[in-house]
Amino acid sequence: MKIVNIKFKKLDENAVIPSYAHYGDVGMDMTAIDLEYDVEHDCYIYHTGIAMESDYGFGAFLFPRSSNCKTEAYLTNHVGIGDSAIYRGEIQFRFKNRNPYRKSFWEWITRKVNVKRALKFAPYEVGDRVGQMVVLPYPMVESKVVDELSDSVRGSGGFGSTGK
Repeated sequence: MKIVNIKFKKLDENAVIPSYAHYGDVGMDMTAIDLEYDVEHDCYIYHTGIAMESDYGFGAFLFPRSSNCKTEAYLTNHVGIGDSAIYRGEIQFRFKNRNPYRKSFWEWITRKVNVKRALKFAPYEVGDRVGQMVVLPYPMVESKVVDELSDSVRGSGGFGSTGK
C-alpha cells in the first residue's frame, strides 16, 4: 500500500486532525468545530478549522458520511473537491435540509429566517463527525478535439440504456 503524505494545519486550537476510524477505511473523518447558518444560501456551514496541502497529482474529495441518511440534509455541492495542491483555506462542509417545511409558513414565504431557530434544525452539532475526506490521485488531462470518436459496445446509449 502506498503512503501519501498530506500536511494538515490547525487553524483553530479545537481543530481535529482527520483520521481513519478503522484500518482499511477509504475516508478520513472530519469533525465540526463551529457551526453557522448562511441565510442567503439557506445552508449550514460546518467549520473544521483544518487547512491542508498535498503534492500535485493528489486531491481531497469531501463526502457526507454514510450515516447522513439519518438526517434530512444533503451536501450542497454533493461532492466537495479540495484542490489541496493549491488551496490553503479552511475545509468546510455545507449542508441543506431536504425538508423546507421545517420552517414556519411565514419564514418560508418571506424568507425572513430566524437564524437562532434555523440552527435548531442543523443536521449535526459541533463536535460531530460531519463528513469524510478521501485523498485520490488525479491525472492532468490534455484535451484533444477530434471529428470522430471510436465505436463502442454501448455507443451513445444514455440514461437507462442498459436496463433497470
